[in-house]
Amino acid sequence: MSPIAQEVARRRTFAIISHPDAGKTTLTEKLLLFAGAIQIAGSVKARKASRHATSDWMEIEKQRGISVASSVMQMEYRDCVINLLDTPGHQDFSEDTYRVLTAVDAALMVIDAANGVEAQTLRLIEVCRARNTPILTFINKLDREVRDPLDLLDEIEATLGMPCAPLAWPIGQGKRFHGIYNLRNDSMRVFRPGEDRRSDEDEMLDGTDTAALAARFGAEYATASQEMELVREAMPAFEREEFLAGRQTPVFFGSAINNFGVQEVLDALVDLAPAPGPRLALSREVKPEEEKFSGVVFKIQANMDPAHRDRIAFLRVCSGKFEPGMRLKVRRTNKEMRPTNVVTFLSQRRDRVDEAFAGDVIGITTHGGLQLGDTLSEGELLQYTGLPFFAPELFRTVELADPMKSKQLNKGLQELGEEGAIQVFKPMMGSLMLLGAIGQLQFEVVAHRLKTEYGVEVRLGAANYAGARWVTCPDPVELNRFVHANGAKMFLDAAEAPTCLMTSRFDLDLTRERFPKIEFHLMREHAGLMLQG
Repeated sequence: MSPIAQEVARRRTFAIISHPDAGKTTLTEKLLLFAGAIQIAGSVKARKASRHATSDWMEIEKQRGISVASSVMQMEYRDCVINLLDTPGHQDFSEDTYRVLTAVDAALMVIDAANGVEAQTLRLIEVCRARNTPILTFINKLDREVRDPLDLLDEIEATLGMPCAPLAWPIGQGKRFHGIYNLRNDSMRVFRPGEDRRSDEDEMLDGTDTAALAARFGAEYATASQEMELVREAMPAFEREEFLAGRQTPVFFGSAINNFGVQEVLDALVDLAPAPGPRLALSREVKPEEEKFSGVVFKIQANMDPAHRDRIAFLRVCSGKFEPGMRLKVRRTNKEMRPTNVVTFLSQRRDRVDEAFAGDVIGITTHGGLQLGDTLSEGELLQYTGLPFFAPELFRTVELADPMKSKQLNKGLQELGEEGAIQVFKPMMGSLMLLGAIGQLQFEVVAHRLKTEYGVEVRLGAANYAGARWVTCPDPVELNRFVHANGAKMFLDAAEAPTCLMTSRFDLDLTRERFPKIEFHLMREHAGLMLQG
């Protein structure tokens, strides 16, 4: 095995996904704690709390106690390099989450044991399943009064269409929650509450000594014992190949806020989750152990360090070995760059990169020249696909409170549009820019960031549009005729891609009838592929 292949085999890259308030960000912190990456876990900021989640770095996240941008964290555990991506749970930021899911090899789904499978979880799972991404499931909050674990498994299977394979089982719940039985090695971890404990402080019992467990834990153990027997007989055994193909999910139980059950999840990520595999480029399949470097930009974040007004392009390494200063080409522009200021992350903390391998996520400091979806490669020009930009359905006009700050506004909207926080549309005729979003909260976050990061106050007004489509046509003359005929509805997005905004579904249908040669695309990537083709 080559040195590059050995390093690739050590990598585990996964995203944590959930409905809001299922405990995703808390679990993220506890995984960092158990891996030794941090010494004390923060808590998601409540109204009077003084700390906030390590993975929530944006000021508005600290104020509201929600994640509105995905975070990247790298740590080492059991000789593995783990790249962990914490994603926004709120549906208004689902586009950011969808893009993050294109950069990972597995997903950890967090489910609130009181609420079961919720709407946003289902949407994210659909994205994972479309890519056959392996999914591990962690059922959280067992220290509260929650639903029956068998009912939860039935719901997961029925809703997600995916068989469950429990590898742990809870003994009791709520005030009578006694611990977790590890079905992999027949041991029991005894529950004791506490936010800053490590797992080596937990009491471990021999699971085969059923008489002792029954005597100590009484009715809760008796019920759990019957349930475990039913699970072993009626449910399929865990099969790693089925899991890797995205057709089965191993299930774990615990309480992230109490650091309980986290150790089992962390070990499972190392033992079960896949190392980086081949990725499909337009021209061919690229293997991770290839010598030549390649990577794709899946996220851009402006102003992570407000003191330096920086701009970071997050890049998933897809093949080979990265070293600072190496000569790379950007497929979209055919321009060469030699990135030297390259870092890995533990939320806001940064470490300079000496080397990185397939599966790693690195941050390249850039002042322009890189966009979402850009492929950087050494030698051969490659283009990776699959990064989604969905057509927005909500639109707002942007009006400056202080007309003297138009330069700051333009810069802010350009950078926020390039990072995908919002979609920015510049009219081909006129000057009034429009913002497009998937959810209302995106507008609030952008207005907040324009004020705090760029010193610009804006008023957002109603816009008479209900949808957008990116347009292409193999005949440039016909495309030019279409643009002129629909000038008032034609805009350019942050990537200068022509976009037609519609007032209604009827408007779209009528426009299609009048211009049958024009292609209307729901996703920008499809328009981009047409242009590249």
